[in-house]
Amino acid sequence: MMTKGLPLIALMMALAPAANAQTTPPAPAPTPAPAPGATPAPGQAGGLVVDVEGGISAPMGIAIPAMPTPEAVSTAAGTTDQLGRQLSEVITNDLKNSGLFKPLPAGQLIPVPFAQATAPDFAGWSSRGATALVQGYIRANGNGTVTVGCYLYDTAAQRELARQGYVLTIGEWRRAAHKCADMVYTRLTGEGPYFDSRVVYVSETGPKARRIKRLAIMDQDGFNGRFLTNGQTIVLTPQLSPDQKRVAYLSYLDKKPTIYVMDIATGRQRRLVDNVSLALAPRWSPDGRWILYSMSQAGNTDLYKIPSDGGQSQRLTTAPGIDTGGSWSPDGRRIVFESDRSGSQQLYVMNADGSGQNRISFGSGKYATPAWSPRGDLIAFTKIGGGFHVGIMSPSGGGEKILTDGWQDEAPSWAPNGRVIMFFRSTQGGTGVADLWSVDLTGVNERRLPTPFDGSDPSWGPIRKD
Repeated sequence: MMTKGLPLIALMMALAPAANAQTTPPAPAPTPAPAPGATPAPGQAGGLVVDVEGGISAPMGIAIPAMPTPEAVSTAAGTTDQLGRQLSEVITNDLKNSGLFKPLPAGQLIPVPFAQATAPDFAGWSSRGATALVQGYIRANGNGTVTVGCYLYDTAAQRELARQGYVLTIGEWRRAAHKCADMVYTRLTGEGPYFDSRVVYVSETGPKARRIKRLAIMDQDGFNGRFLTNGQTIVLTPQLSPDQKRVAYLSYLDKKPTIYVMDIATGRQRRLVDNVSLALAPRWSPDGRWILYSMSQAGNTDLYKIPSDGGQSQRLTTAPGIDTGGSWSPDGRRIVFESDRSGSQQLYVMNADGSGQNRISFGSGKYATPAWSPRGDLIAFTKIGGGFHVGIMSPSGGGEKILTDGWQDEAPSWAPNGRVIMFFRSTQGGTGVADLWSVDLTGVNERRLPTPFDGSDPSWGPIRKD
């Protein structure tokens, strides 16, 4: 259970007992945060803006001290003072991993008393090189929930920029940290949020020739992971549904590779496509009503769509060869896919009903696994030639840019804000180790995600709403 954006009065009441007892000044009036993806108006953030195009070349100095608590209370996840430190660590890692922020090291952080959550030592933080400051608090509510408050400050202007509050079950405390990091990221960059999201992927174990592949789900930072299948059959190319309640994927469950849909809450699986020799690469429509997939019949592979609850498939392509790897535009009106109809794998765009098919890739090498950005402005892909690399281009095919330089990087999937891409990277040699990585649109900020085992085929879901 989570309550997003506690009313101002609720946050002030939460702090009131300590404030009255310790004569803390009243909280400054909050400045409304911009809508996700919006750019703050000039001067709205006190001149505090992160250069998203510069990437890690000029990250903003930011202080994120441990969140204090009015009283150290034991919970199922640890004491509230311990959780206060862990909350700041998660926020720190989220913002640092974005490549746009440079959090102060632990040795430079000033301990913050509970009474100062809304009365920062601006001079002290500025002298340590912090342009921005994130402070907050955590308080146990006595009913299995905690309240977390999060405040963002401009240290030079000495003013509050944004605040949010959450009431959540103790087991979901990490979500409060991700939400806080999203607030800071959105407020200071003008970009949309992406930290409070999840990823479905294929977890791999065992030797290369006998890999055990299980569906797994985790938070975007690699934590809170769990398996969705037991590994008794091969699973590939999963995708999380727009409502985040289901996963579509390829499975050999009945010894025939075809499309299944799983309900995440119950684990119940159902076959979506029947009576075929091969159906693969399922992709949800933005409204969740349709699933796009590829099906092979009579030596030809074409794209089809089928209602996500089951029903009659509709054929979208008929060209000789292999048409596969489709991805919907965010408005659901167009589809990008790969086809070898020209003699090699290339990217094509068509209308959602299959009409108006046009080739958009014309560079050297081959193109595969296209994925349309949630913002609609870019298409990510795997470039094959001298290795496998992840790149981007416009939906018309212009502005091609290669972002990664690994030996085998493939299967890009977009973050909810359309600024970061997740993919998997395989190593050379007989071990065939595969790991999940992410890279931003600058191609500079690249990092590996922690997973308990090897990982492939990531599918990055939308911002969580539950």
